[in-house]
Amino acid sequence: MNTIEARICRILDDHASELAAFANDIYAHAELGYTEHRTAQRVADWLEHLCGLHPETGLAVTGVRAQVGTARPAVCLIGELDGIRCPEHPLAVPETGMSHACGHHMQLAALAGAALALSDPEIAAELGGSAVFFAVPCEEHVPMNRMAQLQQDGVADYCGGKPQLLMDRAFDGIDVAVTTHAHMVHCDSDFLLGSNSTSGFLSKLIRIKGRASHTAISPEKGINALDVVTLARSAIGMLRSTFRDEDCIRIGEVVRMRSTAVNVVPDEVIVDLQVRAKTWDALLETDKKIDRAYRGAAYAFGADVEITDGMGYLPTVPCLPCEALTQAASLLADADGNTFESVSPLVHNAASTDVGDLSHRMPVVNFTFSGFSGTLHGADFRITNEKAAYVQPAKLAALTIYRLLRDNAAQARALTDRFQPTMTAEQYRAYAARFDSGFVGEPSPF
Repeated sequence: MNTIEARICRILDDHASELAAFANDIYAHAELGYTEHRTAQRVADWLEHLCGLHPETGLAVTGVRAQVGTARPAVCLIGELDGIRCPEHPLAVPETGMSHACGHHMQLAALAGAALALSDPEIAAELGGSAVFFAVPCEEHVPMNRMAQLQQDGVADYCGGKPQLLMDRAFDGIDVAVTTHAHMVHCDSDFLLGSNSTSGFLSKLIRIKGRASHTAISPEKGINALDVVTLARSAIGMLRSTFRDEDCIRIGEVVRMRSTAVNVVPDEVIVDLQVRAKTWDALLETDKKIDRAYRGAAYAFGADVEITDGMGYLPTVPCLPCEALTQAASLLADADGNTFESVSPLVHNAASTDVGDLSHRMPVVNFTFSGFSGTLHGADFRITNEKAAYVQPAKLAALTIYRLLRDNAAQARALTDRFQPTMTAEQYRAYAARFDSGFVGEPSPF
């Protein structure tokens, strides 16, 4: 560890209590995606008053960005602003049920700490490029019914913060993204370095229209929309034997129907559905099977069915840790006794994230970390070690960015030289535009 790296760690150790207070304040005030105004203000205040930076605000509604330096390459540390609805969590906001059982407040602590360290004039002078700090909105996917309202109100056009920012060209000029998260797959070490593959997904809104009738006097005149859903779900259950294990297919559904009397045949049902898979091709194939199941069930009953496909997130491009990340983790192992391991290509994360979209456009340097217990998105999620949850991730992020940008940004340049994007900016825009008028299955966009 050289003198600059020692200074990074010392700054963060000296400000550990302020960093924990910042994170815990956000932890107790979680906000819904695209409405994270209080959280965004807390981040902007930290970047301005503690780091001496000049944050830009209002990006994709609530995004906040500041940077140290103006030269290229630009390495961008990302933190996510939004929470998750989990009313049972003890720190859930009573009025909204929002909580940070997702651990996004831990990412914001890493961002705040890294910004504090790298904005130090002595450290900033050693950077051969720009260090960008970007607090982004709405990682938790917006369901289609809410998305339609956001579009109608002119608030946002896309279902996640990073897709929206990509479409707004807010990532233009960024060469490398650095992302963090609480551990998402099992890991006994303090840090897991690199990106596991994650599933991509599509959203679906399925409306079944039947015919109301009295269930005792004239049931034969009715068309039971709920029975259509039951038949379709049975068909999908039987189709599961056609799903390949290696495709990691998951289907989640919420069935909604308007309030009606028990003696009235249900005439309208709405199904909110997400279909996930490890690859785009498996996703499309499964999506078509679901469509056939619902259309076939509706045909059998004589009901009408309307199926609308909505944008989800792309599968994450898996990536082993870069040299700078591994070097930084080794420094913390020597200095603080932190343990780390690299992702295994054999481990797939069946969850989805909008980092997946970003990974098709630029190199992503990712790590996950400990400091909590319980289940992500669960009422039992708890911070158990503030140093491990807030301070050490900030150190790892700052040391990694410093390693990428020192020596005229040699490691960042090597990373960008090796990277082969699967989509150009215009190809991504064309992919996202498919959903503007209702998606229909098409070949892979990659």
